[in-house]
Amino acid sequence: MSIILDHVTYIYGKDTPEERHALKDVSFVVPKGQFIGIIGHTGSGKSTLIQLMNGLLQPADGMVLFEGEDISDKDYDKKKLREKVGMVFQYPEHQLFESTVFQDVCFGPRNLGLSRKEMELRAFQALRLMNFPEELYYQSPFDLSGGQKRRAAIAGVLAMEPDFLILDEPTAGLDPRGRDEILGLIARLKEEQGKTILLVSHSMDEIAGYADRILVMSEGKLLMDGAPKEIFARYRKLEEIGLAAPQVTYIMNALQERGLPVRTSPITINEAKREILRVLRHSTL
Repeated sequence: MSIILDHVTYIYGKDTPEERHALKDVSFVVPKGQFIGIIGHTGSGKSTLIQLMNGLLQPADGMVLFEGEDISDKDYDKKKLREKVGMVFQYPEHQLFESTVFQDVCFGPRNLGLSRKEMELRAFQALRLMNFPEELYYQSPFDLSGGQKRRAAIAGVLAMEPDFLILDEPTAGLDPRGRDEILGLIARLKEEQGKTILLVSHSMDEIAGYADRILVMSEGKLLMDGAPKEIFARYRKLEEIGLAAPQVTYIMNALQERGLPVRTSPITINEAKREILRVLRHSTL
């Protein structure tokens, strides 16, 4: 099971004076089980990219394939696609509308035509996956904190039981604790549930801490595709397109420039800590 983009181009305002290429000849494969970070400056094509993968947009050229089928074909069942490829939009809590959290999480499964028993079971399971407090299941979603609303909204997508979960800036607007909690829960979905995660983020530190692979978008093109350490080793190139590496990358490079013989490959705080301690222990032997 995979999502394949094959030479995909997307044009806004095609054949009008406002015509603009949002994506230009983009190709890559999303295999099942990866945690993929998608980064790029504003207007680089990230949002267009993920909407194409969920069938919300159709390419002007090229193909988007899911399980080997072209999702733009006239007879393709988009409902089937969206059961398997779930989308969590930026600020998803703005889409909460039912009178209780539980009813809101039931909305997706209800539209699948499931029995009441199966629908409610899925809602309970999704809320538990998101560590949502049980005492709040029957509260109005509008009475929740920002982080609780975000969890409830993500649970509503999880209740559809997608194999692929696409999240557009899922931690936007949250405090550091809320960001860490949401990202930790998303990572667990990959490790414990086997879900494929595609995470759009402006935070290089978030991406460095969780992603197996990074796609770098720039001006509608796929500029880089690789493991986080490979991508952030090219931090000068990232800076040329208005991005940056994690803070740790700059710290390790600065230490090396000042004579400490550290490797510059660490991209998380824990990796940097281990590397610095390794060098310090070696120097005292």
